[in-house]
Amino acid sequence: MDSATAEDAHEMNGLTAGSSSGNGDAAPPAELQRRWLQSNRPININHYANKKSAAESMLDIALLMANASQLKAVMEQGPTFSFYVPLIALISISLVLQIGVGVLLIFLVKYDLNNPAKHAKLDFLNNLATGLVFIIVVVNIFITAFGVQKPAASISK
Repeated sequence: MDSATAEDAHEMNGLTAGSSSGNGDAAPPAELQRRWLQSNRPININHYANKKSAAESMLDIALLMANASQLKAVMEQGPTFSFYVPLIALISISLVLQIGVGVLLIFLVKYDLNNPAKHAKLDFLNNLATGLVFIIVVVNIFITAFGVQKPAASISK
């Protein structure tokens, strides 16, 4: 019955409240807290910025793939679709902006954040990337509002 109590007290971090998990490989909570709060080394700003840019790039790739799929669906529907031209234009604008932001993020990763002479340029590029991402979001809201439906499979008799 003691193991059921331990399972009830098992927290999300894999430790029971106030003790180790019983297998000897987990540190007590006080030890974990001490490790998390320790700051023996300074934060590497370049490493943080590179991780942030990589995450943004992954999201950009996901949106790029979604827009490519939407473009394919619109083109399959053909010019008879009521919003054919606006959707082709909006999706194309979104794709071009996403490619531009992707290239911009590549350049942002290459600069050294610890060099104060580059701070103004990096700040401008970061603000530019943020503004372009905002425009991409707005364009994609309009794409969603016009609605991209995959064409129904034609039934041939």
